[in-house]
Amino acid sequence: MQGTFYVIGVGPGDPGLMTLNAVRTLEKCDVWFAPSAFRHGESMALNIAGGEVDSTGKTILTHHFPMKQVHRGQRPEEEVGQAWREAADTILGYLQSGKDVAFPTLGDPAIYSTGFYVCETLEKIGQPFNVKIIPGVSAIGASSAVTETPLCLGDEKLVVIPATFEDCEIEKVLQVSDTVVFMKVHKVMAQLVKLLDGLDLLENAVLVERCSLGDEKIWPDIRQAVGKEIHYFSTIIVRQKKLR
Repeated sequence: MQGTFYVIGVGPGDPGLMTLNAVRTLEKCDVWFAPSAFRHGESMALNIAGGEVDSTGKTILTHHFPMKQVHRGQRPEEEVGQAWREAADTILGYLQSGKDVAFPTLGDPAIYSTGFYVCETLEKIGQPFNVKIIPGVSAIGASSAVTETPLCLGDEKLVVIPATFEDCEIEKVLQVSDTVVFMKVHKVMAQLVKLLDGLDLLENAVLVERCSLGDEKIWPDIRQAVGKEIHYFSTIIVRQKKLR
């Protein structure tokens, strides 16, 4: 019997934010295949999963996925595509041997998750496989909670966007949305602050760095983060109308 590939959202960082479904699925899977953002580095998703679930006796694999931009509808860089193919080949081997494979991913799999790229690559191989997606707490939701900032109320419009988009595109989004959540902000803080200042939205923005982790930091004045070494796991929430 063929195994099942489980893409599991393990939340933003605190193992206590993993869902019961995520925990139970990790417990029953013999193989954990965890993504790593850095070559020869640790896997944040694996650390979260291991903080709540005993991994004794399980086959633990980590795989490096390059942190490079992916534009939908365009061929990814060769290094990125190769990482997806290598991961899919390894996972498919375990599935065909009857093993269930857990792929822990940060936050929620539906939001900028490598897990879906691996699923697409598995589909391209052409071999049938079983897959189940286990949702998780997103960094977006966790940042909203810790800053007591609602993402949307009533008929408000919410947009989630990578901060690495071109400035003109970001400005358009800010002009037509009630709330904008920026992901991947760590390398473009200066540009974002300049753009938000020009739109008179700086006072309506809050930055959350390493949400739910022990060294979590909230920047109510995001200007103070310019020039600082901001962690990759950072999110900015901007509301057109400040509540208080």
